[in-house]
Amino acid sequence: MTVDAAPGPLAGRTIVLSGGSRGIGLAIACACAAGGANVAILAKTAAPHPKLPGTIHSAAAEIEASGRAHGARALPVLCDIRDADAVTEAVAQVAEAFGRIDAVVNNASAISLTPTAETDVKRFDLMTGVNSRGSFVVTRACLPHLMQAEAPHILTISPPLDLRPRWFGGHPAYSLAKYGMSLLALGWAAEFTGRIASNCLWPRTTIDTAAVRNLLGGAELAARSRIPAIMGDAAAAILARPVSFSGWFLLDDLVLAAEGVRDFDAYAVEPGGLLAPDFFVPADAPSPDEAEGMQGWRAPRL
Repeated sequence: MTVDAAPGPLAGRTIVLSGGSRGIGLAIACACAAGGANVAILAKTAAPHPKLPGTIHSAAAEIEASGRAHGARALPVLCDIRDADAVTEAVAQVAEAFGRIDAVVNNASAISLTPTAETDVKRFDLMTGVNSRGSFVVTRACLPHLMQAEAPHILTISPPLDLRPRWFGGHPAYSLAKYGMSLLALGWAAEFTGRIASNCLWPRTTIDTAAVRNLLGGAELAARSRIPAIMGDAAAAILARPVSFSGWFLLDDLVLAAEGVRDFDAYAVEPGGLLAPDFFVPADAPSPDEAEGMQGWRAPRL
């Protein structure tokens, strides 16, 4: 393949991303490919779903189209991240295909915004198994390769650790599973200081995904949302940073404001409309024009 474009900021790197058939995961994968990275997506959707768009194969085609100018490649791997042996095999397949793994994006997530009595144990196990346990399994499997990379990153799509009761009372099981991802990311930032960067990324607003349309608020909430590309662009910017950029809980628009973005209307489903805040966003989070370079919250000891 002849590639005429100048090398992108992620040129030559390999990203392993859990999920990725659609929504935020696919947007992150496409943004990384547009930056020159090869991307492997570990996901379960191999056949079309009647209510959910995309499969690992359609996603791979879209990812490669995004990275065509740089010759970036995509590798779709059918994998349930709750199966540790399957993850180990998937990571070995990625390493054989690309010869390296430079970053892990823990994106796959299960959601059920139900109170305790309405959350059966099977649903509880699904959320913890995919969200926190799955993030641990994928990251652990990739560690030997990350330790050999020049500027390795772990990026976890999970919220700032805001322990106000409002984020727990309505859906304790989901909050536990999601905050478990953030706690792991914080632990990895401390464990691998100076060797592997570990950060969390979260959207300030709701994102127009299948989950928003099918589970949370339908077309009305989708209209008050931003498009997944804002998370993709923010994630790609984080992964291009040095290993010293670690231990942060980041909001998408604050990351992009630090990159020089000033107009966020391009990311709105309805430009100029009223945006709906996402779950877990602290009430005192600064707006991009107030941030003065602030990108999120960092654990004081790091």
